[in-house]
Amino acid sequence: MNLYEIDTAITACVNEETGEIIDFEQLNELLMERNMKIEKVALWIKNLDALAVSIKAERDALDKRMKSAENKSKSLKKWLADAVGYQKFETAKVIVTFRKSEQTEVDESVLDKKWFKKKVDYTPDKTAIKNAIKSGQAVDGARIVVSQNIQIK
Repeated sequence: MNLYEIDTAITACVNEETGEIIDFEQLNELLMERNMKIEKVALWIKNLDALAVSIKAERDALDKRMKSAENKSKSLKKWLADAVGYQKFETAKVIVTFRKSEQTEVDESVLDKKWFKKKVDYTPDKTAIKNAIKSGQAVDGARIVVSQNIQIK
């Protein structure tokens, strides 16, 4: 039985007119089954939340390992370039070559402001909006929504 069917069966155990319990034993069984289903869903949610935290921790650890590997690779490339004197190096297993590239390096503290581009980023100040609404000010396009956040421990 799903939860909806259990709730319907529980309602059937009670006389609608008098509120009297018709089948006490059936009602107890249904209530126990309902509680068991709710408990299992809550445990499932706890499992999923723990999995999400675990995956985030693994991702953070992988990000650190990736950054470390990138830094090590960069350091070894510099060492290798110095070791071969920026000249072609070739064996049966590897070929090391070099190509030219151009980069623009700038010192922003000295650079004239005409060489900067303007970047504007607008994001709503939710704290200010909330305070304005709470103080009685009408803010079009915003409202305070009260919600119930579930906590499973």
